[in-house]
Formats: sequence, C-alpha cells, structure tokens
Amino acid sequence: MTIKNILIEPDPTLRKKCKSVDLVDNNLRTLMDDMVETMHNAPGIGLAAVQIGVLKRVVVIYLSKDEDKKPPLYLVNPEIIYKSKKMVSYEEGCLSIPGQFADIERPAECHLNFLDYNGEAKELKAEGLLATCIQHEIDHLDGILFIDYLSKLKKTMIIKKLEKQKKSLERIVV
Repeated sequence: MTIKNILIEPDPTLRKKCKSVDLVDNNLRTLMDDMVETMHNAPGIGLAAVQIGVLKRVVVIYLSKDEDKKPPLYLVNPEIIYKSKKMVSYEEGCLSIPGQFADIERPAECHLNFLDYNGEAKELKAEGLLATCIQHEIDHLDGILFIDYLSKLKKTMIIKKLEKQKKSLERIVV
C-alpha cells in the first residue's frame, strides 16, 4: 500500500466530475487500499479518489474506533437514492481544505446504492455522522466542496488562506 498526496483547494482537479467505474478489479482494490492508508495517515474519516487526483467514482470511509476493528466502508459508484427532509448540522472539515471547519446543514438520513470492495451491489441506509460523511464524499465526486455551502464571503476568505498557505509551503529554503 502507498500513501498518496492529497490535493489542496484551489487545485482545479478537485472541481472535476468523476467517471463511473466499469469493473472492480485488483487495480481498483489496490487504489482503495491506498486511499484507506492515505486517509488514516492524514488523518481523516473519509476520502474520495478525486482528492488524490484519480477521477473515478470511488470513496472510502472509516468512522470506527480502533477497538471496534470494523473494516472501512468502500463505495464504488455510490448513488444516493433518498435524502430525508429532516436536516442536521455537523462541523465539517476536509483533507483538501486543511485547518478549515464550518457547520454545514445536510439531510439527516440518506440511502444509497453502490458496489463494495468485491464489486457486489449493495444498498445502505445511513444516518447521523455516517450520512453526513457519505454526502460530503459524494459531493467530492461531483466537484463540490463543503465550502460551496458557505456564503461567498466566507468561501473567498478560506480560499485566500489556502492560497497563502500553499505559497508559503512552496518557498524553497536553503
């Protein structure tokens, strides 16, 4: 497994729409394994393939505590088929928008269809933090970031901070 570089906003790749996956094979499973390792290393609880520069509709999520030892959730071609009318607000952050957080309101529950790690068709009903995380990651697959739900002013301020951080990181120190 390999830890990949995570793209940071305003990288234009993050705004691209991802393509559906035709086949879940060993290459895709290797990608998902790399994504899980990258996500844990970051550390985060969810990662979309686009965040490492791969324009495929693939997401990994891991909400379990260490003692639970549950496997990660692998979502290939996830499609939300239901969102509740009831809304809930969570403070969201993003590995592609480091150090920035905001309360984002989303449907409290969602149902989705997807292919799992082995390519088997599955359906999942999610609520709470899992539902929020799923919606956040699927947004990534469509080129949407959590800051897009903020006012134009707040979004602009965050992007300017990220650009400034990026410029300071690109400086060469000898």
